[in-house]
Amino acid sequence: MNEEVELVLDVAEEKMQSAIYHLGKSLLKIRAGQANPGMLDGLIVDYYGTDTPLKQVANVGTSDARTIIIQPWEKAMIGPIEKAIMAANLGFNPGNNGEVIRINIPMLTEERRGSLVKQVKHEGEETKISLRNSRREAIEELKQMKNDGLSEDLVKRSEEKIQKTIDKFYAKVEELIEQKEKDIMTI
Repeated sequence: MNEEVELVLDVAEEKMQSAIYHLGKSLLKIRAGQANPGMLDGLIVDYYGTDTPLKQVANVGTSDARTIIIQPWEKAMIGPIEKAIMAANLGFNPGNNGEVIRINIPMLTEERRGSLVKQVKHEGEETKISLRNSRREAIEELKQMKNDGLSEDLVKRSEEKIQKTIDKFYAKVEELIEQKEKDIMTI
C-alpha cells in the first residue's frame, strides 16, 4: 500500500511541476518591452500547405534589445512567415528586406504595462487553480485508498506532504509572477 501512496504523491507533484513549466512558457510570451525569440514560440507557418513551427523553417534571434530577426531558410518563406506573425495577433509589425524579417518591439506605454501585469496575474491565478486541482485529485485518491483499507494515519501524513508540496509550488508561482511584473514595470 505504501508504494501506491508514493505513486499518488509523485503523480501529484509531477502535475504541479507541469503547471509551473506551463506558467513559465506563458510568461515568456508576454512581452516586457525587450526582444526575446521566445515570444514567437508556438508560431505556426504555412510551409507549402503544411502547418509547421516557425523554428523549423527559419532561424530566430535578436540583434539588439528591441529587434527580433527571423532568417528563413528559403526566401520564398518570407511572405508566409509575415502572414503567420500578423495572424497570430501578437501586436508586432514585421518588415523585411528580401532576406530577413525584422520585428521592432515598441516601448510599452504605462497603460499597456498595467494591462500586461493584469495578464501576468491572471496566468498566475490559472496556474494556482491547476495546482489546487492536482492536490484535490491526489487527496480524493488517498481517501479512496482509505476506504479500501489504508490506515488513517498514513492518509493524514500523505495529505500533509501534499500540502507542503503545494505550498512550495505556490511560492514558485509567486516568485515567477513577481519577477515578470518587475520586468514589465522596468523602463
